[in-house]
Amino acid sequence: MTRISHWPFGALAVCMLAAMAVTGCGLFDDDGERAPEIAFAPHAEGYAGKPDFAWLEHRHPLSTADLYKITPQNIAQLDQEQVDQIYARLSAGPIPDGAFDGDLFFPRGGSGKLRLSEIAGGGLKGLLVNVAGGKLDLVGEMLWKGKVFYRDERLLRNRIEDLTTLRKLGLVEESADTPLQKLNVGGKDQWLLFPAKLYCGQSLLDGRRESIIIDYAFTDELPGYRRMPDLLAGRNGFAIRDEIRMVYPGFYLGRAYMDRAFVVNFVLYNAQMIAASREAFLKTGQVDQDCWSGTQQRLIAAAAGGG
Repeated sequence: MTRISHWPFGALAVCMLAAMAVTGCGLFDDDGERAPEIAFAPHAEGYAGKPDFAWLEHRHPLSTADLYKITPQNIAQLDQEQVDQIYARLSAGPIPDGAFDGDLFFPRGGSGKLRLSEIAGGGLKGLLVNVAGGKLDLVGEMLWKGKVFYRDERLLRNRIEDLTTLRKLGLVEESADTPLQKLNVGGKDQWLLFPAKLYCGQSLLDGRRESIIIDYAFTDELPGYRRMPDLLAGRNGFAIRDEIRMVYPGFYLGRAYMDRAFVVNFVLYNAQMIAASREAFLKTGQVDQDCWSGTQQRLIAAAAGGG
């Protein structure tokens, strides 16, 4: 199989194991049961009750200290409007490179279920009619777990731990001549599937500045593509389009869309990168921006004593 990255798979595995070790040492200060204590604008149900993002950012800019109150665990304690207000006060940051852990989350008060089945309704195409109900949601969960970013190639692959259900449904094409591409993490195989394009583009939530887009629409044109199961995420499947912005180096907040309908929030993080960059980012709040940062520049204050 053609190599699609300058990252050797052995190096990826070492990086990911190191990140797991850092996480185990208490990288994040909270247990995820308390919401981050940062400022939000008042809001009410309905579009008319939502604050203007430009006013929000002017009135309640996030300091670096505020940003580090947010973790991949405790952000799920907020309601969706609060998550949106955080996202709107972020910028894209650098396009990631390497392996990231990830998870989807449902804000406080959410149903706890994905919306793929609701949105797809009766409009499923071809083989997708066999992926109904809860199984449809299961496919969705696979797309918002761990990922590997290939920054130079502007390419992404998803790390899939368990293909049992997809295999039972006959949705995995593999043979001795065309084995699935995989890496081993902690003694467990993870398959690299669902390739996507990486680029900068307009956010579907906040058009004042760009986000990093993870686009599965043209997955069939990318290196390493195999018709099944990769088709499920593409233009002939669920038409998935994700966007992410950086909370702080090594940690990104994401929004997932299916055919431009919002589906779920997700987080991506690399604990090794977070630990290595924390001190410098706390002091300066400075980071490379690969995407357009907008005409209203993001306001960010360094932690006290940091400049």
